[in-house]
Amino acid sequence: MEIPSKYQANNVESKWYDYWMKHQYFHSVPDEREPYTIVIPPPNVTGILHMGHMLNNTIQDVLVRRARLQGKNACWVPGTDHASIATEAKVVARLKEQGIDKNDLSREEFLKHAWDWKHEYGGVILEQLKKLGCSCDWDRTKFTMDDDMSEAVIQVFVDLFNKGQIYRGYRMVNWDPEAKTTLSDEEVEYIETQGKLYYLNYRVKDSDEVLTIATTRPETIFGDTAICINPNDERYKHFKGKSAIVPICNRVVPIIEDDYVDLEFGTGCLKVTPAHDENDKMLGDKHNLEVIDIFNEDATLNSFGLHYEGKDRFEVRKAIVKELQVAAILTKTEDHTNRVGISERTKAIIEPRLSDQWFLKMKDLVKPAITSVLEDEDIKLYPKRFNNTYRHWLENIRDWNISRQLIWGQRIPAYYYGEGQEDFVVASTNKEALTLAQEKSGNSGLTLNDLNQETDVLDTWFSSWLWPISVFDGIRHPNNDEIDYYYPTNDLVTGPDILFFWVARMIFAGYEFRGQKPFSNVYLTGLVRDKKGRKMSKQLGNSPDALKLIDTYGADGVRVGLLLSSAAGNDLMFDEELCNQGKAFANKIWNAFRLIKGWEVKDIPQPESTAVALKWYEAKFQKVLAELEDHYSKFRLSDVLMTTYKLIWDDFCSWLLEMIKPAYQAPIDAQTYDAIIEIFEKNLKILHPFMPFLTEEIWQLITKRQPEEALIVASYPKFDAIDEQIILDFEKVKEVVSGIRTIRKEKNISFKDSIELYVINSEGISSTYNSVISKLGNLEHITEVEEAIDGALSFRVFSNDYYIPIKGAINIEEEIDKLSSELSYTEGFLKSVQKKLSNDRFVAGAPEKVVEAERKKEADAIAKIATLKSNLENLKS
Repeated sequence: MEIPSKYQANNVESKWYDYWMKHQYFHSVPDEREPYTIVIPPPNVTGILHMGHMLNNTIQDVLVRRARLQGKNACWVPGTDHASIATEAKVVARLKEQGIDKNDLSREEFLKHAWDWKHEYGGVILEQLKKLGCSCDWDRTKFTMDDDMSEAVIQVFVDLFNKGQIYRGYRMVNWDPEAKTTLSDEEVEYIETQGKLYYLNYRVKDSDEVLTIATTRPETIFGDTAICINPNDERYKHFKGKSAIVPICNRVVPIIEDDYVDLEFGTGCLKVTPAHDENDKMLGDKHNLEVIDIFNEDATLNSFGLHYEGKDRFEVRKAIVKELQVAAILTKTEDHTNRVGISERTKAIIEPRLSDQWFLKMKDLVKPAITSVLEDEDIKLYPKRFNNTYRHWLENIRDWNISRQLIWGQRIPAYYYGEGQEDFVVASTNKEALTLAQEKSGNSGLTLNDLNQETDVLDTWFSSWLWPISVFDGIRHPNNDEIDYYYPTNDLVTGPDILFFWVARMIFAGYEFRGQKPFSNVYLTGLVRDKKGRKMSKQLGNSPDALKLIDTYGADGVRVGLLLSSAAGNDLMFDEELCNQGKAFANKIWNAFRLIKGWEVKDIPQPESTAVALKWYEAKFQKVLAELEDHYSKFRLSDVLMTTYKLIWDDFCSWLLEMIKPAYQAPIDAQTYDAIIEIFEKNLKILHPFMPFLTEEIWQLITKRQPEEALIVASYPKFDAIDEQIILDFEKVKEVVSGIRTIRKEKNISFKDSIELYVINSEGISSTYNSVISKLGNLEHITEVEEAIDGALSFRVFSNDYYIPIKGAINIEEEIDKLSSELSYTEGFLKSVQKKLSNDRFVAGAPEKVVEAERKKEADAIAKIATLKSNLENLKS
């Protein structure tokens, strides 16, 4: 089989992905094997592949491919999330381009447009994941609004309502005026903005006096229904029981007292706007104040805004400030830093708004989620430091607002049959609802036409919190074979930004609906940032095109580039050069393979040096295998890759192949060739999870394979005893070879010219390794001696002294001058280091690592001086 001179990633990747798909290696069905299950964090159906997806899914694929090699029944379930807010916004924008207003469409008409959009664009990101090499079971692809998934969501809503855990309440909610829907507390981000503090005079009724109020939102005065003072504030005691007049709208409002008012903030007087501030709402409830909502759903002012009706809140703020200035009501303005809530999805500034919404009680749901993660550690977070974030969220949790004022999503299964607050029923179907409504109302004459279903849909997270259960149909059919086999899943890989949105809620759902954890381990990736540490964004133009990277560096190169610097939970500083490093690694392995396959094989005796080298590498491989297992168990995947990288690049390519390769145009013995092929195959197996395409290509080129012999389903290397002694010995061998090579390089002694080596073997290094040292150093012989060799250059490895006679090969006088100069410089360097170390303040105050580095400099300098003096002595004798 002809081996191409260069590794062509683009050709190879499509070839092997098609091959894997054709033979259904990714597909899983329950059997007698141990299952290994991962569910993909479903990307938004609106999404396209970005660097965060690349990192997250590469990690998942590494874990799944390794499990498959270990003989487990690996099942990776892919899918997408319907993403109510994002998708509805995309559809509305598309309709707008077509000259269609959403408000002119019926619910059914809008949903038809939304499904059309989903069918046209919804699968893009999953197709892109295939380019990355993701080995998902594509036959299991799910969408959170598939019929069976939606049915499960509705069933859960009904179940929780019947348990008394879901209720309908009139509450202050987070309103997104751009998406025109409520948001849960967790969907609100907080940012600091530079705003103003406006001081306004409110006239006291039947008096010439005024009360000065400091506010950041002068446009909300139209909703003021009281002025509040602190009962302990001596400045304002005489206003108790009086009334004030709200500027512009001239509404007369009571002056109330409450110790909620901060004496130190602003003027110590508070305007109370119960419809537009949560704290004001609590004051309003306590003092039975009128509630006046001044905003429309898009945050323009309604009729209570008088002449500002129909104008945007921020436009009104500018205009009303001018009006208040002209009227001499605005007395002064100060700069003020505001902490403002914005929508996590649209980035619009949140408006607190009173609204009838549906809520899920969290008090009982949260308890097992706290116990399993923080007490029993039945579920482990990696890195563990996220336990603190998790604890803070769960111990401060509030009831979950699960209703959204949208069309795209699962419609809440509540049916209204009358005008009263409690005139509704909850049921899975309208027929069931009719029966319940007839019973509850006592009116057997009610018909389906008398029922009106709730128009709100459920929060997207209310479907995705069921994901590990619902993808195996475990809600509708809780005892089916698949859920019993695949659940609980094993590992979850996701970002810390959705630790509460999704991870915690899946844990709630797992214990509520299965009585089990949904997964055992949660690996939290960091954010992918640019090399300057900035978050990647379209605005900054620093987010590379993921597919273009794959075209340039190959999928394997990109996977390696991402994982080489991605420690769990830490942000990745992405540099495209990392992908180039991955590509270079692929080329290194390819060239090593071409070298091996280019050797002529003959049935000749195996050299002694080769037998020793092969024994060493086997020991080294076993040691690395144990290290990899430890790294995998702690989800240190970048360490797994780096350890594998060093083994293959350094130990295999740079050392082993050098030790066993035949002389130029000479054949290699069959025993060694078979052994090196077996070693290469084991290297490919541990590398396959990271570089699946390259490894499968080489695996299939080594020899003709049947489909059941493909690398993707091969057996992972087995653990064996580790010969620690040969590994330690070889570190000394490497040092000796490096010493020989250094002298050859410095003295311009050609490698073609054989040289002699003498050793004072104080260390007791076995002569077993002499054949390896001789081959790598091109030595005539290695001779043990009792004393130093005159006229030779020396170097030291541990306590052994090595001598290479060089008289006649170099100019002795020039060498003495050169070594003398180097000795003088090194002695000066040693003095400067020792001066620093003799400074008690430095030793006591500097970080331990810095002091340790200085001590190492000192030791290295002392050793170098000893070697230089020895070499000078030998040359002068």
